[in-house]
Amino acid sequence: MKFSRIISGAAYKGTQNYLASQKKYEIIRTVLLFGVSISLFIAGWVTTKTKVNLLTIVAVLGCLPACKSLVTLIMFLRFHGCSKENAEAIKTHSQEFTGLYDMVFTTYEKNYNIAHMTLRGNTGICFTEQLKFDEAAFVRHLTDTLALEGITGITFKVFTDRKKYLQRLSQLKELEEQENLTESVKATLLSIVL
Repeated sequence: MKFSRIISGAAYKGTQNYLASQKKYEIIRTVLLFGVSISLFIAGWVTTKTKVNLLTIVAVLGCLPACKSLVTLIMFLRFHGCSKENAEAIKTHSQEFTGLYDMVFTTYEKNYNIAHMTLRGNTGICFTEQLKFDEAAFVRHLTDTLALEGITGITFKVFTDRKKYLQRLSQLKELEEQENLTESVKATLLSIVL
């Protein structure tokens, strides 16, 4: 079991509060990794009375995973998950759907923060709390990624207005669920998010 699951309970990609729990995990991991490197350096310095020793080399090499962890922490600190208010409103409308929370899609040009995504049949609708959102580029990124996995014919729509998103959730109940398609789309999307 991963350490992050112990700290915060269920913190799997696509679940509510995933980003918040990952931030906690990354903070703790980064502090511990830097702490180990610093303590090794101090132990070597105290025991040999010089900075030139084997423990200094080990401490410097220990900074590599610590710095990698710091970069990951910075990535997670840049994004926020679905707000509690929005999550409660969405939960009442999306109980029978495949829903994913707190998703951050990264591309070379831009990052896309999706608070909630619902999949039903060949339709995916997304809700974002970002004020400026390039929907065309995001949809193109998703369809291109899914096409690489052999999944085509999926349409996506992004909403920045919660009321319109909830209305569209109500309309989705009329669509027929295609369980195998929904699960393969979900698996692919979860594999490409932060």
